[in-house]
Amino acid sequence: MKKIASFTIDHTRLEPGIYVSRKDTTPSGDVITTFDIRMTRPNREAALSPEALHAMEHLAATYLRNNPEWASRVVYWGPMGCCTGNYLLLSGDLRSRDILPLMRDTMSFVADYEGEVPGASARDCGNYTFMDLEAARQAARRYLDETLSDPTENNLSYPD
Repeated sequence: MKKIASFTIDHTRLEPGIYVSRKDTTPSGDVITTFDIRMTRPNREAALSPEALHAMEHLAATYLRNNPEWASRVVYWGPMGCCTGNYLLLSGDLRSRDILPLMRDTMSFVADYEGEVPGASARDCGNYTFMDLEAARQAARRYLDETLSDPTENNLSYPD
């Protein structure tokens, strides 16, 4: 079987950043850009806890789907199975730099969030107690401070 594109990236050299994972064209001609929102160094530092990623998923998805400029382009936000980041799918033929301000705003929202996590109830979520808001906040703050504040090409383009 042929390897899928995401399994061809050298994860031993991958740094936290925003990467274009793929671009797909729908039958109607729309382009969907999949972004790899990588928050840790795979296989070289601890992954994020699933509970932190779950809280971040609720917060980021809520923020993105309410963002006046981007809401209509948001297709999906969700965690990677390896727990080293998230995927963001947006309508449009986009580059990493195009969404840098959006990711800064999203991570600021998560890092500064106080209160009940949106959708964290038995009625609204299938595993609502499986969240760690403080860990999500810390991960978002670290990503903002160490990666998004002054990204280099190493944080915006996959390693060769």
